[in-house]
Amino acid sequence: MSLSILLVIGLGIFLGFFFQTVTGFAGALIALPILLLVLGLQDAIAYISIFYLFSSVYLVSQEWKNIDKKIILKLSIATIIGVGIGIWVLTHGKPFFLKKGLGIFILLYVLYTMYAKDKVFKKPKLEFLIGLAGGFFSGLFSTGGPLYVIVVKNSSTTMKSFRATMFGVLGLITVIRIPTLYTAGILNMEQVHYSLYIMPFFILAIYLGKKAYAKLNEVVLKNGVLALLFLSGVMLLIR
Repeated sequence: MSLSILLVIGLGIFLGFFFQTVTGFAGALIALPILLLVLGLQDAIAYISIFYLFSSVYLVSQEWKNIDKKIILKLSIATIIGVGIGIWVLTHGKPFFLKKGLGIFILLYVLYTMYAKDKVFKKPKLEFLIGLAGGFFSGLFSTGGPLYVIVVKNSSTTMKSFRATMFGVLGLITVIRIPTLYTAGILNMEQVHYSLYIMPFFILAIYLGKKAYAKLNEVVLKNGVLALLFLSGVMLLIR
């Protein structure tokens, strides 16, 4: 792998996991379009999943006491089913159409965040369906976080609890996704090897993200994330 490709991957991982650390989600939504500039869809998903494993181990251990374990348990069955279906589609689907689908998904999420009202989804059946869809997009694109936001936000009373519980949800997804990707032949040891070269970008993202979380204005940060996501979605549609 050339140095230029490693640098692009490093940039994507840095930006994705910086915002992931600050907000509790949206890491893959930001990182994936950047990685797709130099990688195929399956390889990009594999690299993001590897770093989700690293981030989950660290962030879940740091935020364990603030995580709402009941929400994690409630979403577990739907997540397991959804991730399995998503990875099957990733293995057998056509990358061109999958990339366009990701672009549409990102733009729909931006529109939802801008216009949807709070506390819409309260019924258990809807929560199961959202968990299933979140698992599907997590298996397919590693981008199910926004759907889980709907459920977790409705159940969390504070920003600290919301952020920590999102780390827990993404940790659950990672535990399911890593062995499934390896079994499907999407994740391999060569990718793990190259991930070591990208590790400094990841560590810097986690460090700066924790610093930023303590200082940044929440409204400004939210708008910045939405702007980046919008650009990412448009880029995927027009490429």
